[in-house]
Amino acid sequence: MTQPGADELPGLLAQIAGEQDAEEADREAHGSEPARRRGRAAYARLLARLAPALAVSARGAGAAAVASGRWLADVIIDAAPHIPIRDLEKLKAHHGGRTGEELADALVRTATVATSSVGVAGGALSAVKWAVPVSLLTIPIQLTVEVVAVAAIEIKLVGELHEVYGLPVRGTLGQRGSAYALAWANRRGINPLDPHSLSAAMGSVTRQRVQRRLIGRAGRGLGTAAPLMAGAVFGAYSNQRQTGLLADSLRADLRRKRALTGGLTGRVVARALESGTPGRRPRLPRALRRSGPKS
Repeated sequence: MTQPGADELPGLLAQIAGEQDAEEADREAHGSEPARRRGRAAYARLLARLAPALAVSARGAGAAAVASGRWLADVIIDAAPHIPIRDLEKLKAHHGGRTGEELADALVRTATVATSSVGVAGGALSAVKWAVPVSLLTIPIQLTVEVVAVAAIEIKLVGELHEVYGLPVRGTLGQRGSAYALAWANRRGINPLDPHSLSAAMGSVTRQRVQRRLIGRAGRGLGTAAPLMAGAVFGAYSNQRQTGLLADSLRADLRRKRALTGGLTGRVVARALESGTPGRRPRLPRALRRSGPKS
């Protein structure tokens, strides 16, 4: 079989991000464990195709771009417009009519399962010998593969949470992709009514923030390169935790723009809002107040 080239990277990352939709439907039809096994097998196949494509792309970008992280940021920004983001009506239809915080909870659960599965599949790549550029030897290829795959899944989550909270970004695919990539890097929501948010998303600041975030994720994920199943276990745990932290921070910021009800989280938020005293801004529980960019 012909190995995929660098020009296929956006399509491959879009497939990886969209695979969680199939796993979600499979879970509804056949239960959690069969869906998890099928999902891990699917991610393993996709990551095995992604690795050589990334290696080809890195050779073309050159050692300086790879070492600085600029190449990896370009890969994500180029792929972001291709990542499938479902609108609110499709999300409700795919989740049995759930709305509000209950729907957001379901999206986060699906994304954390997906990034955990990528961690297992990425850890398994440590047993495979890839022909990689010398400039990539400081960051093993399986870690690079996992970092960009997880980023694609999380950017999809970011876009769909904006839909759920009634703050979708409109515009061209390129504008929407850049905006959601910036929101992912900052762990903050994009306000589509604020022209400064949108102009920042289309500028060099997006590339810089994405680059910084990717380097941070790569550094935290070095345990994935441990031999055999040790890397897989670490990757699954680390990815699940980091995706959960991203979701907590983003949702806390989106709630300040537009509070929702429904689901366990919605009930907690509603109770906190009801308990506030007149003339004083109510405080949410600590777990729901996480916000601010973290690299």
